[in-house]
Amino acid sequence: MRCIEQSQGRILHSFEHDARPMTGLPANTTPEKFSDPQWTAKGEPRAWVDPVALDTLWFNTGTLCNLACTHCYIESTPSNDRLVYLTAAEVAGYLDEIEREGLRTAEIGFTGGEPFMNPDFIAMLGDALGRGFRVLVLTNAMRPMEKRQAELLDLQRRYGERLEIRVSVDHYAPTQHETERGPRSWQPMLRGLKWLSEHGFNLSAAGRTMWGEDEPAMRAGFARLFRDEAIHINTDDPRHLMLFPEMDEQAEVPEITTACWSILDVSPNDMMCASSRMVIKRKGEARPVVAACTLLPYDAEFELGHSLRESLRPVRLNHPHCAKFCVLGGGACSA
Repeated sequence: MRCIEQSQGRILHSFEHDARPMTGLPANTTPEKFSDPQWTAKGEPRAWVDPVALDTLWFNTGTLCNLACTHCYIESTPSNDRLVYLTAAEVAGYLDEIEREGLRTAEIGFTGGEPFMNPDFIAMLGDALGRGFRVLVLTNAMRPMEKRQAELLDLQRRYGERLEIRVSVDHYAPTQHETERGPRSWQPMLRGLKWLSEHGFNLSAAGRTMWGEDEPAMRAGFARLFRDEAIHINTDDPRHLMLFPEMDEQAEVPEITTACWSILDVSPNDMMCASSRMVIKRKGEARPVVAACTLLPYDAEFELGHSLRESLRPVRLNHPHCAKFCVLGGGACSA
């Protein structure tokens, strides 16, 4: 049974989980990890996260991308259209719902694929900014963005700091970056990043921690790069240089139980699914749906309905990404 109530902009939930022990398994059989939404493979109650607010609403503008990265969590490529382009009208419908329901959402995020490949993207940006939201755009800063520079400059002139552009820079060295992003991907990215910096955009960068370097070494390397290229990003500030843990569904990670919150001294309220949702549109579907977070766009278990109101219910942490990226890795995509 789930009960949902809204009070003064805060979304309150009660959640009565199934307290029955696991039964019916053959002797000496161990269930697979992350296979049951209620229980772990050891028969312990699985942790869940209650939403406390909808601070950030993400839109996946489509999975088509100008690159085919080696470890893209969403498998974006120039041919992957499993998530099709959202339209400006579909985005506007969810922005209308935020206002209608009084959800007090502060931030709108756009991700892909490469958002600038969506033909409606500038219209979406203008709509969200025009309604007073902070807007965060995740991009590789390459040719698709370059073609929209005049429109971006106009939005920056009108809305300034409320528009943030976060550029994916997997490593501070060209060789490692191109190991992930492909040959000849470094210079176009760097050109776009420098253009954004030169024109005074609210700018941040996102790197990866997959290289076997500790965080101070990574930040020092990025500091050298940005200093040498006159790019204005404060690498000491984790909001301006985010270093994300790697995600591998095949990696051995522990399941998160209800006891883990106190053991790890981690609050469920700090998880992404406590304060954000993502809108996606699957190929062949007539309408977009709302997913629990940005990391799990293909898993039907984390699909939470067509409306934001429907989606504001507890999320069971029944996926390796929940454990490795969010609970243990401290990862979060919003600003």
